[in-house]
Amino acid sequence: MTKESFEEIAQEAFDSLPELFKREVDNVQIVVEDYPDEEQSQLSGGNKYQLLGLYQGIPKPHRNTWYGSAPTVPDKISLFQQNIEAQCRTEEELHARIREVLFHELGHYFGMNEKEIRRAMRNFL
Repeated sequence: MTKESFEEIAQEAFDSLPELFKREVDNVQIVVEDYPDEEQSQLSGGNKYQLLGLYQGIPKPHRNTWYGSAPTVPDKISLFQQNIEAQCRTEEELHARIREVLFHELGHYFGMNEKEIRRAMRNFL
């Protein structure tokens, strides 16, 4: 699949979020990369082929009044296309996995831990 097609699916997944959540997402860049780089791989235990997505930034609940008072680089959600595609056999599975990974990383943006994300995703997906 082309990077552009993958990005379109990710955008559709984001657009499918309830308005309440979309309005709360602020200063976050969502990017599609083939694989994690060295630094990103280390954050996940060192295997660049297992990491599907990664949130890097300051979770929304941890942002104080100082946040944004000076130029602030956007938080970043990376979706690793080659790793996600490797887990999917059909285009339907690929759409579902992209949505799942994006929502998982957005959960981290909203300050949720793994257990809270899993619980929320059971109720949402």
